[in-house]
Amino acid sequence: MTDSRLTFDFSVLSAAERYKLVTGVVVPRPIAWVSTLNPDGSVNLAPYSFFGLMGSDPAVVAFSPGDRAAGVPKDTARNIGAGGEFVVNLVSYGAAQVMNLSATDFPPDHAEPEHLGIALSASSRVKVPRVSLSPASLECREFQTVTLGHTRIVLGEVLALSIAAEHMQDAEKHYVDTPSLDLIGRMGGRGGYATTRDAFEIPRLTYQQWLAERDDI
Repeated sequence: MTDSRLTFDFSVLSAAERYKLVTGVVVPRPIAWVSTLNPDGSVNLAPYSFFGLMGSDPAVVAFSPGDRAAGVPKDTARNIGAGGEFVVNLVSYGAAQVMNLSATDFPPDHAEPEHLGIALSASSRVKVPRVSLSPASLECREFQTVTLGHTRIVLGEVLALSIAAEHMQDAEKHYVDTPSLDLIGRMGGRGGYATTRDAFEIPRLTYQQWLAERDDI
């Protein structure tokens, strides 16, 4: 049988070529719609799809805001600084269009929520406000920022979760009605997106259950 797989050596590829490959296969990627405070007190808001949940004890998220140029941070990274606060607002299908507009390269003194009419609400643990139409928001404090070449990775400890009550199955037991969030993710680069509506479940087996199922075959 002929092996039809292709192998790409990243050490000989350009950054743009690597970007096209990794964003094409690491999908779907959740979107961190990050709000921070500008030096003048206004709110900066920008989406990032290099984002993920890294742990729960403590709860840690990571996202990569990249740089405008070599060593020049984007407004989000600049605003977070050392030990700064930020809010990760999760993006529902209904917020997709305005989220995309907030990715516009506005000048540093232009606050995206103000120019795009995005309502904000006060957070509970951080000074940075959350996006009102986001179904769930993670209030965070920077734990560490790691720089690898031209990649800047912000690690944030989650201090609080704000979630609309209708998206909880059982608040006392902390069960979230995840499908009702109707979140979206990035597919590939540029303008590709996916919904999270077509979910399915596969039960996780204990070793004893696996043995029993194997013996039944």
